[in-house]
Amino acid sequence: MSDPGMTRAQPQYAIRRETANDRFKRGFSSWLWGSMVAATVIHFGIFAFWPELEAKGSYGTVTEEVEMIDLPPEVHIPPPPEAIARPATPVVSTADIPDDITIAPTSFESNPVENLPPPPTPGASESLSDFQAFTPSMVRPEPRNMRDVEAALRRYYPAHLRDAGIGGTVRVNFWIDETGKVVKYEVAQSSGYEAFDQAAARVADIMEFSPALNRNQPVRVVVTFPITFRVN
Repeated sequence: MSDPGMTRAQPQYAIRRETANDRFKRGFSSWLWGSMVAATVIHFGIFAFWPELEAKGSYGTVTEEVEMIDLPPEVHIPPPPEAIARPATPVVSTADIPDDITIAPTSFESNPVENLPPPPTPGASESLSDFQAFTPSMVRPEPRNMRDVEAALRRYYPAHLRDAGIGGTVRVNFWIDETGKVVKYEVAQSSGYEAFDQAAARVADIMEFSPALNRNQPVRVVVTFPITFRVN
């Protein structure tokens, strides 16, 4: 039997105070869902009652009418011209020239005045004054001895130029009387080679012509003919 005077030990309980963090955790869920509901309501209200915006003015697309044009006809381009053949390469002539050929010295002693040719007479130039220049209205004089002229061209062709494949044309003025006779000739335009000019003078010396005609009448004319040396 226990002593009534003795008291039993009572259990001790510690009282824990609620902190701000506990209150925040406890109300976090309600604040979260409440804020989401409020935000949704506010957004719906803004979209429902906000005035509609309209563009001022016309900003439609502008299309331009496309105009069709006719294409030009197809141009036919001709083929390029054929290449020009290169001229023959000049070669040194193989003619044998004797070493003892020299030009004699010229002096007044070896050519006295009495041996000089006489000066031209005044009438020689005057006799050519009645030759008129050839015009297209006349009938042109033509060579009558072409076979002799062709043979002379081959005979007097400078050998070193022929071997080198070089040709040339010399234009010669002829004074032809009413019978077709050559009274005078001279080189009017050189070929650029003195050998050709000299050979052309030798060819011109044998040329014979038909007379020039003006209104069916033979006339004395001055006419220019080309003398051409060509490698066959």
